[in-house]
Amino acid sequence: MDQKTTVTLLELAAKSLLNNEPAAIHALDEIPRDLFVPLFNAAFLGGHKTMLKAMVQVWPFRCLHIGSLNTRESYYDILEAMIDGLQILPAQNSSSWGPKLRILDLRRDLDCETICSEIGTAFPFCFQSCIYSQRSILKIEEAQHSVRCLGIGNSGSEPQSAQEPMELLVDISLNSTVRTEQFLSFLCSKVQQNLGSLHLCCRSLQIDRMSAHKSILQFLDLGCIEHLEMDQANLSEVVTLLARVIHLNSLTLCNIPFKSYQRRTFRSFLLWLGQLDNLQELSLTFFCLTDQLHKLLRVVPPQLDTLYLPFCSLSNRDVTVLSQSSQATHLRVLSLSNNQIFSEVYEPFQTLLEKVSSTLQHLEINDCMITDATLSAVLPALSHCTHLRVLSFAFNPITMPVLKSLLQHLTSLMKLKYVIYPVPVHCYEEWDFHESLDRQKLAEVQAQLEAMLHGAQRDDMTWAAYSK
Repeated sequence: MDQKTTVTLLELAAKSLLNNEPAAIHALDEIPRDLFVPLFNAAFLGGHKTMLKAMVQVWPFRCLHIGSLNTRESYYDILEAMIDGLQILPAQNSSSWGPKLRILDLRRDLDCETICSEIGTAFPFCFQSCIYSQRSILKIEEAQHSVRCLGIGNSGSEPQSAQEPMELLVDISLNSTVRTEQFLSFLCSKVQQNLGSLHLCCRSLQIDRMSAHKSILQFLDLGCIEHLEMDQANLSEVVTLLARVIHLNSLTLCNIPFKSYQRRTFRSFLLWLGQLDNLQELSLTFFCLTDQLHKLLRVVPPQLDTLYLPFCSLSNRDVTVLSQSSQATHLRVLSLSNNQIFSEVYEPFQTLLEKVSSTLQHLEINDCMITDATLSAVLPALSHCTHLRVLSFAFNPITMPVLKSLLQHLTSLMKLKYVIYPVPVHCYEEWDFHESLDRQKLAEVQAQLEAMLHGAQRDDMTWAAYSK
């Protein structure tokens, strides 16, 4: 019997057990370990909250991840049931039977399996363990190992915890909704009940209106955070938080009021931004950077590979600076949408395309007032971006002849699969009045482009129009 058949049989057995949930819960102490993962997956997908709580209580592996699983039930209800099932284990729980759970990972992650492969039975390892916090399992076990190596482990002087340390991994969104507030209150209560033994590890934090959530931030270990998104915060509030999230690899800031950009505050922002050595992704939206981009690029890591700068009031000087920066030769993702960077000259952007041509995979230049002349001028440089997979240049005044010329040039880019193009100007009675769109003309445009793609044997490439 092959492995695939075995897995299928286990899945069928799990679904059969769930037909009688009370009996299945009663049998958890007796079912084989191999059945736990398929039974958990089936229970999660089916929204069996009581079963999930019971399974967490007796989970026979070191870690448990929800990974790519999804459910029709309330997401928070499912998480609360699993958290409620957490049991802090007595120290030195070496029994080969019974619960072993040390790490409960409630983050959605498409690349994560339900359990990590058990490389060894003596030292089981979880690839998602927290590596930053002093309260993490890894740090605590390192400290205990160091004490044992000093030869005092048998002297009775080694400090022993009455309970095994555990980790709860969860992404948090502070959005002020009633259900979110209820979940956060429940979460805080659980951690406080097990203070010193349960480490809450938040890797991704979203904050909507910073001023409304300062109390919960005091509860989090901000050194664990790797992805931070902030919307509608003063720059001084951003600075205060940046000083504590030193391990970020992704930072997103949106709607930061320009009136909060006092010179001293902006300098502090740049200072702390420059401390983020692991930063790979930076997204600033509605963040005024006119003639200031050089200061920002001077402090962010040269290996930055994702840069989103829509609605940042960028100037041609800023584009020139970007084209000359050390980051330009590393960028995989770039968005300059909603900046009038083509109002004067196109040469800075053309130079930028030449610099990013060997790495760029995703480019967005929507609503930048790109004209036929500009697009035709930068087309040769664009054609050399051989790794490009996604191109979006919607809401620009382009005519049909230039659009067809662009398609003919871009079909040679074999990795390019998705193009979001602007509705050609002839499809509108008035270009500035988008309610005047002629849908029949747009349908004809789409038919022509699809015929050209078919003729170029690029049926694998999708061209889609986007109108306001």
